[in-house]
Amino acid sequence: MRHVLALLLALQCLTAALAQERRSGFDDMARETQAMQREDAANPAMLWVDEGAAIWSRPAGAQGLSCANCHGAAEASMAGIAARYPAWDEGRFTAIDLAGRIAQCREQRQHAPALARESEGLLALAAFIGLQSRAMPLAPPADGRLQATRAWGEALYRQRRGQLDLSCAQCHDDNAGRRLAGSTIPQAHPTAYPLYRLEWQGLGSLQRRLRGCMSGVRAEPFAYGAAEMIAIEAWLAQRAAGMAVETPGVRP
Repeated sequence: MRHVLALLLALQCLTAALAQERRSGFDDMARETQAMQREDAANPAMLWVDEGAAIWSRPAGAQGLSCANCHGAAEASMAGIAARYPAWDEGRFTAIDLAGRIAQCREQRQHAPALARESEGLLALAAFIGLQSRAMPLAPPADGRLQATRAWGEALYRQRRGQLDLSCAQCHDDNAGRRLAGSTIPQAHPTAYPLYRLEWQGLGSLQRRLRGCMSGVRAEPFAYGAAEMIAIEAWLAQRAAGMAVETPGVRP
């Protein structure tokens, strides 16, 4: 009897471990699409990275300062930075994502107009900065002030919404790995953003993908940069902690 109980316990542990196994969306792609992400020369997102590198060194604003004037070479100063967002913003007493930090830096440091959300310039800079963290583990800040934001983000992730009355968790937790309209449902780990999506024929942010999912369940999407969006990002980052950054990724 004890041997049977031990076997049952071992099976339960194995089942729990398998349930917790995390997979990047990369693992569920066709080999041809994986090859596009693996090889920089074939990755369309690298066009935006090149533009981001140019913006990094380009003077902007009344004082004619570039990002490089303050931060120097991005390869050194930005290494690991993208892996730690969203983070806590001391000045605003709230969570901020990487796109928000870039906009803030341009306004307050360069005295230049902020780049609009989902604009080519902002995506390019975010991709260039994200590249400096590639292959590093996602490392959400161990900051207690972010706890409430992450909890809110998890609640939003699990909340049913829209005319289809579906939550993010129902697809990406309960049915991950199954197929929907011919495509594998991913676990929704934010390891590769900004990324080039073949469906978009262009680069897009995690918030663009979230808005697409919300529209897909016939719900009103949150606005770009909304506190709700940043809360979901913070939860997803925590959920994917330790997974490797892939920026800039490619997805179907």
